[in-house]
Amino acid sequence: QVQLVESGGGSVQAGGSLKLSCAASGRTFGNYVMHWFRQAPGAEREFVAAIVRSGGSTYYAESVKGRFTISTDNTKNTVDLQMNGLKPGDTAVYYCSANLYRYSSRSRDMDYWGKGTLVTVFS
Repeated sequence: QVQLVESGGGSVQAGGSLKLSCAASGRTFGNYVMHWFRQAPGAEREFVAAIVRSGGSTYYAESVKGRFTISTDNTKNTVDLQMNGLKPGDTAVYYCSANLYRYSSRSRDMDYWGKGTLVTVFS
């Protein structure tokens, strides 16, 4: 089992920045792929970003490319999401998730989930 705990959510004015962190504990595997998804009220859960723990390849949704940066500290088993240039449309609950073997932009392919952290962007 892998436990994922998100932190760093909050409220910020449009144009501002926030940094989310996800701490992984339990049975951890070197090659698993960490993801961030988000879900706005009344909307489907959508892919935001992903990073391969070994090798460091990254993937981003078009809507956040150039504004968000995903990174990982394998010594600490953490993955961060630096969010700059935030827009009201980024308001959502942000979830950390893990796929033990590969990258996927589909939420149903994730093996483990955190409980989420709320990000609110006001204009």
